[in-house]
Amino acid sequence: MTWTEWFIFLLIIQLIHGLGTWKLYVKAGRKAWEAFVPVYNAVILMKIITRPWWWVILMFLPIVNLIMIPAAWVETARAFGKDTKLDALICIVTLGFYLYYLNYVEDVKFIENRQLKPKTTAGEWITSILFAIVAATIVHTYFFQPFVIPSSSLEKSLLVGDFLIVSKIHYGARGPMTTVAAPMVHDTIPKLGIKSYLFDDNFEARKTSWKNKLQLPYFRLPGFENVERNDIVVFNQPADTLLDMNDFNPDRNYYKPIDKKTNLVKRCVGVPGDTLEIREGYVYINGKQNVLPPRSHLQFTYKLTLKKSISTAGEEHLFYNMLDKADIDDGFRYNPEDGSFIIYAASDEAVNKLRIQPNVASVERLTQERGISGNVFPRDAYHNDWNTDFFGPIWIPKAGATVSLNPENIALYKRAIGEYEGNKVVTRGDQIFINDEPATSYTFKQDYYWMMGDNRNNSIDSRYWGFVPYNHIFGKPVFIWMSIDGLMDGMKNWKFRWDRVFTTVSGSGERTSYLIPFLVVVLGIYGFTKWRKKKKASTS
Repeated sequence: MTWTEWFIFLLIIQLIHGLGTWKLYVKAGRKAWEAFVPVYNAVILMKIITRPWWWVILMFLPIVNLIMIPAAWVETARAFGKDTKLDALICIVTLGFYLYYLNYVEDVKFIENRQLKPKTTAGEWITSILFAIVAATIVHTYFFQPFVIPSSSLEKSLLVGDFLIVSKIHYGARGPMTTVAAPMVHDTIPKLGIKSYLFDDNFEARKTSWKNKLQLPYFRLPGFENVERNDIVVFNQPADTLLDMNDFNPDRNYYKPIDKKTNLVKRCVGVPGDTLEIREGYVYINGKQNVLPPRSHLQFTYKLTLKKSISTAGEEHLFYNMLDKADIDDGFRYNPEDGSFIIYAASDEAVNKLRIQPNVASVERLTQERGISGNVFPRDAYHNDWNTDFFGPIWIPKAGATVSLNPENIALYKRAIGEYEGNKVVTRGDQIFINDEPATSYTFKQDYYWMMGDNRNNSIDSRYWGFVPYNHIFGKPVFIWMSIDGLMDGMKNWKFRWDRVFTTVSGSGERTSYLIPFLVVVLGIYGFTKWRKKKKASTS
């Protein structure tokens, strides 16, 4: 729904609330009209049920309100003597319409100065758990979110098994668009394997389904920095068309809300207004080769040929030892045709270490040839000679900037104009129509970015699905709080990388772990709290 539609919807909800509670307001010593005034009625209701005013804010926060509004229903019933478990259950099952029964049928009386503390231990536990979920959801949604690195596309900078803290406040927290969803869960409920949100992802029904009409329009709170070139960024995959992100298909046959698309972490190598080109796997921005930060290392695929083939267990051990010394940890494959090895994700430093080994005959980088089709974005006849190593040049759209459109470049911008900016784009011969009107140019409404992995031959990124819209960006990784080698190989194979625990994601020079200072601070706070409690007990 649009903001106007949501405004009308909320007014209807306020009317329903007023009609169902105005007599209860009067019995609590308030005026009947106070039950109908939007927002103000919630403030008065908090006074009636003896709850803090800030509950009102929580009742209007998406996802959080799924807990707080039912809590307000139950508390309203309790304020008028209906405080049994059955009353609470009826409130929730009837979606609050139990209050209509209390308002018009039941002769209830308002209870002043009622006991707010739950009567049972179970009630205390439930209350504590619900408010812990509310607090965690607020932090998770608007401030910081945990994220684990699942793939090696940013190998050396971020490793598989790094557990990150992603800041929402750097670029500005993006408000939830999906209003009905499980808190602190992305697109799937763990263990159950079912969708965690209410949305109709069927292609035919996606624009008409009532479920999709419950989506909030995009909005973002102010941040304190912009996405800059070479930033590592967490975003929602624009072309997340399938349930399984590994089964990538550029065809538009499966849809998700923006905030429920698969989370990815890549490096932003191109910002709005840049002209980007890839030559032999290296990125050039506005004609100049992009230089990555000190902690980052580009990796490519290489063909390793030995002077003497491996024939014994001892020689195999020496081979593995050689790879380990060169810091090759993303695997290799034996090529039986010529007895060579394909080495994945080798940096320049690793290749230099390999070349000086006595049994190495050659180390050659594998690249696709210029002009050979690589099945990359935008997959049309005009750009059929692009591949992952030779790509572009391509201009990255910028908000407010206008691009001339023609048959040769419409494929580059059609998805951005159509899907990301909500227009109908059709081509008929050499003519381009936007919203059924002939078009020779288009002015973009939002910024776009170009995201790539440092592991250039093992990264599904913008080379495959194009631009990343600004409304798909949701955070910046700032901190590694845990790092486990072998995370995907079962708990028995886990090895903690203590040198990466409590280190920053970006920065220059060697990583510095802040684990010991953190533990000292925690123990200091714990000790001070214990001392303060003892001192307070001795003086009382």
